[in-house]
Amino acid sequence: MDEFWIFGYGSLMWNPGFVYEERAIGRVHGFHRALCVLSHVHRGTPEVPGLVLGLDAGGSCRGVGYRVGRSHWRETVEYLRQREQVTMVYRAVRTGFRADDGRNVVALTYAVDRRHSLYAGRLPVVRLVAIARRGQGKSGHCIDYVFNTLQHLREIGIHDPELEAVAALLAQANDSAA
Repeated sequence: MDEFWIFGYGSLMWNPGFVYEERAIGRVHGFHRALCVLSHVHRGTPEVPGLVLGLDAGGSCRGVGYRVGRSHWRETVEYLRQREQVTMVYRAVRTGFRADDGRNVVALTYAVDRRHSLYAGRLPVVRLVAIARRGQGKSGHCIDYVFNTLQHLREIGIHDPELEAVAALLAQANDSAA
């Protein structure tokens, strides 16, 4: 393999945590971004789970591809294993990534395992909001994760209707609670 790529669709877009040589916005097919993973570590606890994004089967997803130099590849993969596979709800997969400049490469990404007990499936927006409002884990509050992700998606010109709907209801709930 001459080039090594990672595809990020959630927090990896703004906080990759590894050394890369190039960053490109683009799309993968066969997967979509969804708040479909119950978080017992980063955005919740076993008693009060939060939600995090998963790359779920079907559709397509715009996100960020990172080209990693050969000399950093092994350490990057090890770092991502430790970060993304804490609960093993994600599985490492290789998928086609098409950068907006037209390049097609193969990228490593982490897709949700639908057979895992932390896979929440497709939930109604009001249920997503209820879970997000309560979830808080070692990486912070689930609400902050939703707003951070949405802000970063907007900054790079990516529109995610479901995340927009969840954030709007979370903001409305925060306003009425104040």
